[in-house]
Order: sequence, then structure tokens, then C-alpha cells
Amino acid sequence: MLIPAALGPGDLIDVIAPSSPFDRTLAWKGLGWLGQRYRIRFDRGIFQTQGYLAGSDDRRARELDRALRASDSKAVVAVRGGYGLHRIAPKMDWEAFRSQPKWLVGFSDITVLHVEAMRAGVASMHAPMVAALGQSHEPTRRRWIEALEAPTQPRQWAGLGCLRPGRVAGTSVGGNLTVLHACAAAGRLSLPDDAIIFLEDVGERPYRIDRMLTTLITAGVFEKARGMVLGEFTNCYPGTDRMEVMDVFCDLMSAFSFPTIIGFPMGHGELNDPLPLGVPVELDAKEAGSMVSVFG
Repeated sequence: MLIPAALGPGDLIDVIAPSSPFDRTLAWKGLGWLGQRYRIRFDRGIFQTQGYLAGSDDRRARELDRALRASDSKAVVAVRGGYGLHRIAPKMDWEAFRSQPKWLVGFSDITVLHVEAMRAGVASMHAPMVAALGQSHEPTRRRWIEALEAPTQPRQWAGLGCLRPGRVAGTSVGGNLTVLHACAAAGRLSLPDDAIIFLEDVGERPYRIDRMLTTLITAGVFEKARGMVLGEFTNCYPGTDRMEVMDVFCDLMSAFSFPTIIGFPMGHGELNDPLPLGVPVELDAKEAGSMVSVFG
């Protein structure tokens, strides 16, 4: 995997809106904060709307293509996720992106870009986006800067929960479960043989989590996995059956022997720590308190 160069103060960042429309006030706040430290480049077309999309496929595709090909920027940061990248991302020239890699930053629907970057052999950053940064508190913003300006610095998360104990090393992959499921259906999801899969989601009933996991298991997606780390499953409330999301994971993942950690601070909740994908990671899952170590 290629590791893009670290950002520094004054570096150029391309801001794009490849998915859904967004709250303009939060976007301007996020742009203002980013602009205090970096040079920001964006087209006014990011404010377009077309139903549930931030403009037409053509507009968003041209914007994404320009950002991926740009030779003078160090990162591409999305304003917001939502939906839309499945319609345009597979059509991009990912070999051109690999020839001059840069950080792709975002989560949720931006998981599509993380999947394509993995296919191209380039690490990417699962992290808050511009609109989210517009309302984030200072610790979140500080961690965002640290992750992109020192991406190879080892980081640890301790005191996490344990679903299945064990210790293992591998390569970090993953993101939003719903988006990964759609990428697999499109034949775009390709995991390394030593994958440690990080998962999160929002607004999905447990039975729908069950359906996606069952489909991925049946397709053999987890056969290559060495470990799993579960982040937040925000607003994934049980129905009248009272089945919780963790009940689903305990049931379906019992067929696998790899270590599984829960409670990692990633997802659509208040805590969404930056996580580099495509880099070495170690899991130490134990009942007394699990640990995730990432080495960019």
C-alpha cells in the first residue's frame, strides 16, 4: 500500500461534494476552520442540489476526477456523505490517482472512495468531513489535524470491549457496513488476505444488519479476515422483537474464530476518531480491556 504524504500548514486541500447536499452553515463553518491552517480549493458547484444528490452525476464526476488528478493538492476532503458515490466512483481513473496519491478523507458514503483507494493500493483516512468539522469540538479537530499531519505516527485505543478474545495483526479496512455491502454487490469490494475489518452504521434495524452480514458471509467476504472491530451503530434501534445489533453480531459471527473488539470510537455518533485504512494494525482483544494499535 502507498501511504500519501503528510499534510502540513499551508498545504492545498481539495474540497468536494460527491454525494448528498449538506447544511450550508455547517459547511461554511468547516471551510472557515480548515482555511485557518490550509489552503482550500472548491468549486461553487458543491452547493448545487438535485433531489438527494449534490448536483448531477456529471457535475460530481467532473469534480471528483479533477480532485483525484490534481498534482498540487495533498488531500481530498468531502463536505458530507449521504448517497451518490456508487454512481460515479467506479468510472474514475484510479491508476492515475495511484501515480500521485493523496489522502481521501471522509466516512459514511465516502466508504466508496476508501474501497476504490484500497483497490488502487493507496491508504486513505476514515475521518470527519467538512460539515461535521463545522460543529466539532476542539479535541475532535485536533485529532483530525494530528492524523493527517502525522499519519505514520503509531496510535492506540485502550479500554475497549471484547466480543471474542485473541491477538492478531493485519491491515485495516472497512467503514460503513451498508456501503461495504453495496460495494460487494457491485463487485468492487476487494479485501487483503490479512484484513482487519472496521465496521459502523447508522439508522439500520438489527434485522437489516443481519441481512447484510449474512449476505457478506455467504459471499465469503469474511473468509480473509483476521479480526474485526465494531464502532458505533447509531440509531440502530431494535424493533418489537427486541433484538439488539450486538445480538446479531454474537449470533452470526460465532462461525468465525478471529478476535472481535467492540466500542471503537468511529461512526455517526459524537465520537469519530480518524482511522487510516490500508495500514498495519494490531488487535489485543481481552475481557479486561481490549486495545487497538494502528501503525501508519
